Amino acid sequence: MSEEQRRQLQQQLWNIANTLRGKMGADEFRDYILGFIFYKYLSEKIQRFADAELAQENLKFSEIKEDTAEGQEYIEALEDAAVNELGYFLKPSELFHAIAMKGSNQLDANGVGDSHNFILGDLTKILKNIEQSTLGTDSADDFANLFEDLDLTSGKLGKTEKEKNDLVAKVLVHLDKIDFNLSDATADVLGDAYEYLIGEFASGAGKKAGEFYTPQPVSTLLAKLVTANNKNLKSVYDPTCGSGSLLLRVKREATKVDKIYGQEMNRTTYNLARMNMILHDVHYADFDIKQEDTLERPQHRDLRFDAIVANPPFSAQWSASQLHMNDDRFSVYGKLAPSSKADMAFVQHMVYHLAEEGTMAVVLPHGVLFRGGAEGHIRTYLIEQLNCLDAVIGLPANMFYGAAIPTTVLVFKKCRKHPDDILFIDASQYFEKVKTTNVIRPEHIQKIVDTYKARTNEDKYSHVASIESIKANDYNLNIPRYVDTFEAEDAIDLGAISAQLFELDKASQATDATIAAFCKELGIEPPFAVQEQQT
Repeated sequence: MSEEQRRQLQQQLWNIANTLRGKMGADEFRDYILGFIFYKYLSEKIQRFADAELAQENLKFSEIKEDTAEGQEYIEALEDAAVNELGYFLKPSELFHAIAMKGSNQLDANGVGDSHNFILGDLTKILKNIEQSTLGTDSADDFANLFEDLDLTSGKLGKTEKEKNDLVAKVLVHLDKIDFNLSDATADVLGDAYEYLIGEFASGAGKKAGEFYTPQPVSTLLAKLVTANNKNLKSVYDPTCGSGSLLLRVKREATKVDKIYGQEMNRTTYNLARMNMILHDVHYADFDIKQEDTLERPQHRDLRFDAIVANPPFSAQWSASQLHMNDDRFSVYGKLAPSSKADMAFVQHMVYHLAEEGTMAVVLPHGVLFRGGAEGHIRTYLIEQLNCLDAVIGLPANMFYGAAIPTTVLVFKKCRKHPDDILFIDASQYFEKVKTTNVIRPEHIQKIVDTYKARTNEDKYSHVASIESIKANDYNLNIPRYVDTFEAEDAIDLGAISAQLFELDKASQATDATIAAFCKELGIEPPFAVQEQQT
């Protein structure tokens, strides 16, 4: 598929999504359209799998007669194979195309459907059946309650049942016409389109977007940093994974990732992350996404990860309960991050889970570089005792939806090749303004990554600072202390300025005299006191 065809697909899906826009807010119609796209994906995936299984029988999955004994035998055999391989199952009558045909009041090639096109009840049952097909299997956790945010009884779809049904049917019929090109296993066309839609929804969600989406350029930067020295990863982890886009970006940058781990507190976003994994063809056994508060109830406590990436909620509140002083993630530091700013608590959590040879990259607000109190104490411990901070990278302001503040990327490694220094990069002026947002382009990202790998000093851009110099600065990591970006202003010629002012004054007096002459002709007083011309 060409880039133009890819863009056309994305625009088609966005146009279909906008069918729902007038009925509800961006975050609400997001859940519906992404849920329907996911159902279509699962349907096409199971159909391709079943058709391949039935190839020797010279039979198509959609042609199986479910009301016959022979048909039931086929379905039972296919269900066992599909649940084992794909993690779920759909019957022929439950396929997306069949329900879309019924919604459009048409019969498919096998006569499935009838003259009554009410589909909401059927659709609700089908989505529940997908989840129930996994019960008691290894994929049960990955599919449990996956469609719970797709409420087909909501009044936001319409005032009457007919209005709701007509709207949903319209969306399904439009989606049914789109080819997701699943036959091309290398293209990931649908995965790209899904990511595009998530990004578009984020741009319309304002501050709430931070709950589920990291802008793609930032995701790319973090992914490139954690794979800079190791592209074969046993594991990657994001403790605040949102929709999972950051984890998937690492998978794309790496040569191989054996397993993906994540945790997300928001239930709706957690469902979105699991859908995103499956849509990007990540096998259900190869990802483990949990729904819980990461700081209060971590779900992967005994694991250590080769790569960790995160964009935690900036300066979020947390309990800071003294009970955490008995938690190995925090106890060695002797202090907890303040309850009003959990930034350093997330850092402590991630450092604890980082493998000895692993790399971690996290986006945080600039305040973590210089704030004092408990945060200053934790920062000092990370540098002085653990010596795991490898680089500090300053990004431009206004890069995140609903957050105009400048941010920083901190890179951590436990076994550092350069234990006597820390690299500082000031990339805050390298961006392109797009509408109201600042965007770092691929060349800006590559410059950061190249500088990180080479650890070079570049005037007004990067500096390798010794641990001793950082200690002399009382462990304050504010980037301007290490990267001098001062630009001397051009010298001012006071004599020339004085001459310009003199000429302006002469011109002003001449103008006043002209106005005064007009006023005299009109027999009125001028609006100022007429000064005598200086000689």
